[in-house]
Amino acid sequence: MDSNHAPQIETRLFINGEFRAASDGATFPLKNPATLEQVALVSEASVDDTNDAVAAAKAAFPSWSALSPYDRGSYMTRLADLILENEKELAYLEAISMGRPVSGYWDAKASAQKLQYFATCGWNAQGTTSLNTPGFVNMTLRQPYGVVAAIIPWNVPVYFFILKVAPAIAAGNTAVIKSSEKAPLTSAKLAQLIQKVGFPAGVINVLSGHGHISGSTLAHHMDVRLLTFTGSGRTGRLIQQAAAKSNLKNVIFELGGKSPTVVFPDADLAKAARESAYSIQWNSGQVCMANSRIYVHASIADEFIPLFKERFQNVAMGDPTDRSVNHGPQADEIQFNIVKKYIELGKRTGELILGGGGADAKEGSPKQGYFVEPTVFTGTPEDAQIMKEEIFGPVVNINVFEEEADVIQLVNATEFGLYAAVYTRDVSRAMRMATAMEAGTVGINCTSPSGGFDIPFGGYKASGIGREGIHHSLENYLETKTVLMNVDSL
Repeated sequence: MDSNHAPQIETRLFINGEFRAASDGATFPLKNPATLEQVALVSEASVDDTNDAVAAAKAAFPSWSALSPYDRGSYMTRLADLILENEKELAYLEAISMGRPVSGYWDAKASAQKLQYFATCGWNAQGTTSLNTPGFVNMTLRQPYGVVAAIIPWNVPVYFFILKVAPAIAAGNTAVIKSSEKAPLTSAKLAQLIQKVGFPAGVINVLSGHGHISGSTLAHHMDVRLLTFTGSGRTGRLIQQAAAKSNLKNVIFELGGKSPTVVFPDADLAKAARESAYSIQWNSGQVCMANSRIYVHASIADEFIPLFKERFQNVAMGDPTDRSVNHGPQADEIQFNIVKKYIELGKRTGELILGGGGADAKEGSPKQGYFVEPTVFTGTPEDAQIMKEEIFGPVVNINVFEEEADVIQLVNATEFGLYAAVYTRDVSRAMRMATAMEAGTVGINCTSPSGGFDIPFGGYKASGIGREGIHHSLENYLETKTVLMNVDSL
């Protein structure tokens, strides 16, 4: 799909089964980060709009939760089919809104796979029984919360939309989703598909806008019983404070990362360099689990670093709608300036050995747009700001280590704990490292974005609360009720 065959772009709110403009007429501009051209004026959900969406979800909850898992799942299966049918359009909308190259767009297939699974898993919402109390038949019931709010990130929005909504509605909840102001177009497209499927009005509502308006309203809302969020630690803390100040709603968070990768002398160095370079380059480094810190044993640093540089700098930077491009821009001007700020900080503390520039940094690069070259620093002090804080760009620090015990301390010296990786052929060492690393996921001879369809994902420490995955997410959206039934004795 190209600009000559561009689809009609939906930019309105989706509330109670209908599209509508914001109640106060407010909109915000959305620029293509590769060309800096405005691509849409998107509806900015007001407080009233957000309240309307929650009210619609609350009204739809009794009848939706009363359906059988089969009936709820039939809607989800049809939605999965439509997502696959519209894969090219979804990829194009991501490219023009936040710069995701269409060449690596996997989100539609992964989202459909998740929907297909959760379409049948509602049957697993079962309790337990007990005869262990004399004179009683006791049991537990698993029941949906009611209205669930989901605030999704901009870097992989279709996938996170489905990752959160599918288990919530499979469990019998109704949902209000707020998309990111950086990438609202695919969420609005999903709303079109939801309407086409014929979901009952109010079961899924989709809002666009900024966090301080609609996001804050959802976080404080007394009728929202659970809120799930993927994004920055700063926003996660604000949501948790709002939840505590309102109705103590349950929260599920997947937050930021500063993920380390450790390479030992016995590793396959070419494989480690190739995979770790892809981890931090994919989506222009705008990935929470990207390995932004690499620790290489001193004895192999002179061999590994050139291998890494060769793989990391070998990108095709340009228009993300071009299928030959694999390195797009940062999502918007704000993110572009954040990454540039960290690069300047890195130049003061470490040694810049690759990149460090923007769109016009080298001949053949794009001449406009929010592009950042793959950038590498070495020898950066561990207490430097660029080593401690999440950058969310194609910027990596490579440092050396001597002893296993020392590198364990280095990788854990952060409040983040989302993903970690180790490359070694020594199985005992690999398991020692996997056990010692403070991270929700550890890759052995692989690194992010490697994952497992049937394995939970989430973070240690400030990287999150709870886990998401096919065997965990349904549980997240179900309350447990104990029922005590006294029975007459013979």
